Amino acid sequence: MNGSAGAPHRPRLLVLRALGLGDLLAGVPALRALRRAFPDHETVLATPAELAPIVRASGAVDTLLPASAPGRAVPAITGWHGPPPRIAVDLHGRGPESMRALAALGPGRLLAFAAGDGPRWYAREHERD
Repeated sequence: MNGSAGAPHRPRLLVLRALGLGDLLAGVPALRALRRAFPDHETVLATPAELAPIVRASGAVDTLLPASAPGRAVPAITGWHGPPPRIAVDLHGRGPESMRALAALGPGRLLAFAAGDGPRWYAREHERD
C-alpha cells in the first residue's frame, strides 16, 4: 500500500471514508464487498494517513490516499493523480457534500447518496439504516 493512487494498468476504484477509526472499522464490510464486486480494480481508500496500519490489515484496500478534515467535515481530495477513477464510492456519510468531492474528479461511475440514480439522502438517517 502506498501513499498515492497510481497503478495505471488497472482501473481504479476510489472510496471516500475519511473519518476516524470506528468509522473505518464499520466500513470494512463495504470495502470487502467492493473488492469482491470489482476484483480487477485497484481499490484506493481516501482516509486519514494515521489509519494506514488498520487499512492494511483489512485486506480490502490496495492504496491509501491520505485525506482528512476536522471533525466529520468532507476533505478535499487533492492527492489524486492520473486519469479519473473508473468508479468512485462515497462511504463518507455527508450526503451531497461528499458526493460532490468525488464528482469533482470526474469518475466514470459514481455510487453515492444524492447522486443521479443513487438513493435519496436523508440527513437524519443513520448510515447503518
